[in-house]
Amino acid sequence: MIGIIGAMDEEVNELKSMLTNAEVTTKAGMDFHKGTLHGKDVVIVRSGIGKVNAGICTQILADIYNVSAIINTGIAGSLNADINIGDIVLSEDALQHDMEAVAFGYDYGIIPRMETSVFKGDRRLISLAGQAIHTINPDLGVFEGRIVTGDQFISDKAKKEWLVKTFNGDCTEMEGAAIAQAAHLNNIPFIIIRAISDKADDSASVDYPTFEAQAIKNSVSLLNEMIRTWE
Repeated sequence: MIGIIGAMDEEVNELKSMLTNAEVTTKAGMDFHKGTLHGKDVVIVRSGIGKVNAGICTQILADIYNVSAIINTGIAGSLNADINIGDIVLSEDALQHDMEAVAFGYDYGIIPRMETSVFKGDRRLISLAGQAIHTINPDLGVFEGRIVTGDQFISDKAKKEWLVKTFNGDCTEMEGAAIAQAAHLNNIPFIIIRAISDKADDSASVDYPTFEAQAIKNSVSLLNEMIRTWE
């Protein structure tokens, strides 16, 4: 069973419409759509926005559906000058930029009393996603990079510069590292896929609604191709 998580309805509605033999179960206010897509057993769910929603959603996928892999799709703001609006970032790793226990001697982003705070994406899933992107649109820019997550929409140049300096992040969003941490704790391979909708700076509030639809379209096409070629 493959678990597919999107934060917003727009990110999962088209995929849900493609399911056959669909069954819907509601847990923690989330509708889990279980069915078949391209002959593979999948469960598709909108987690809602933010780290708590994302973490709860991932744990339900582990406990109730016993998923063998998790794919999280969504949009993000670029932190890397080489990564432009419309490009795709695949999670080499992910961390939480708003985790802060500096007063106790920890660096920014470090989760106290955990063996790791940086969660690595699954190499097989990264390779599969890269191949899918080449198939659907070889002109799309694709990057393997660091996703930094927090319960904040980043639209301030100074904050963006701090994220780059502190974490060397490639894009920023609001769910990925929470999903990554929950998947890690449950020993489930994962990949976070982010289509870039804005530059996470002072122009973000203008660019985001302008490019959101295209970014989501790219993500849906990529996911569809990944499941089609899944082995």
